[in-house]
Amino acid sequence: MTEIKPTIVIDSREQTPLVFGQLPTVTAGLVTGDYSIAGLEDHFAIERKTIVDLVGSVIQGRERFERELCRMRGYEFRRLLITGTREDIEAGRYFSKANPKAVLASVDAFEVRYSLPVVWEPSESEAAATVERWARYFVREVGKRATASLNVIQ
Repeated sequence: MTEIKPTIVIDSREQTPLVFGQLPTVTAGLVTGDYSIAGLEDHFAIERKTIVDLVGSVIQGRERFERELCRMRGYEFRRLLITGTREDIEAGRYFSKANPKAVLASVDAFEVRYSLPVVWEPSESEAAATVERWARYFVREVGKRATASLNVIQ
């Protein structure tokens, strides 16, 4: 059986998109999230934040950010992908006077409030590899369900 190679959709508003080395990409407007899979945009959403973006979203753009996270609850696969580490925040490696403990508490609260797994990746290349891995596995699972449904019908 040939493995289907998903195409990653990069939101057209993404300022500095991740660079993907294994899967094809297209740029298009996404309703929710920064990354999805072509044809599965209503099922798969990844919101990506750098440390600087995250701090800004928690402190200044919180209402808009929480609306985005709330919309993501309707997606079968959803993740908040943070490029950086908790240690970066604990050490205050960002340009803001925001209290590191308050930022991390907000991230933990979002994870629980919105049933949204949070994944930390230390670099953009590792974040891109993680998105590609998730896309492959998600498409594989969708294919298995479709095959199982066809078998039930027959």
